[in-house]
Amino acid sequence: MLLEEIRKEVLEAAVDLLKYGLVTLTGGNVSGRDEATGYIAITPSGMPYEALFPEDIVIIDIEGNVIEGKWKASVDTPDHLYIYKQRQDLFSIIHTHSTYACSFAMLHREIPCATTTLANEVGGSVPVARYAPVNSGLIGPSVIEVIGNKSGCLLANHGVMTVGTSVKHALTAAVMLEDNAKSYLFAKSIGEPVLLEEEEIQKAVEVFQYVYGQK
Repeated sequence: MLLEEIRKEVLEAAVDLLKYGLVTLTGGNVSGRDEATGYIAITPSGMPYEALFPEDIVIIDIEGNVIEGKWKASVDTPDHLYIYKQRQDLFSIIHTHSTYACSFAMLHREIPCATTTLANEVGGSVPVARYAPVNSGLIGPSVIEVIGNKSGCLLANHGVMTVGTSVKHALTAAVMLEDNAKSYLFAKSIGEPVLLEEEEIQKAVEVFQYVYGQK
């Protein structure tokens, strides 16, 4: 089986989306790009993640041609491919419909950065990409317009897109983005959250990049 390890990573992340409540049923999608071949492993369209095996993950090239796999790739495949073409530094993309983040997406409002955790994992406040219909091929361009050097953005009236240098990185960004959206909304119900200054956001970003974890 081609790219067995990255297929396993993509499938495990997709199952984790359910575990962390970031999608329901067959919503969302996960992809990972192999650095050596440039091939992309992506979840199949409309299939329950918990019933999949690694061989069910579809392998495609950067033009969307199926290299290996018996299923149709995710409906958002063109958007993943567009982002990968524009960003050679990215090796995973995850799309979710997480509840609290979607509340901001419905309002077309960014998630302000009021915690060091959001700064660590996403890089600061979470911007909103302009509305783009599903299967229009316009979601990828809308993400590239706003995401910059951050690990995630909101999709207006739709959901969330996170990116990373690995599947684990993109998954962590998706989980923590939702967690911080939830915390911000709870804090807002009590009073006015105090936002981090840009200098403090940059300090938190640097700690995550150069100090946190086992390097």
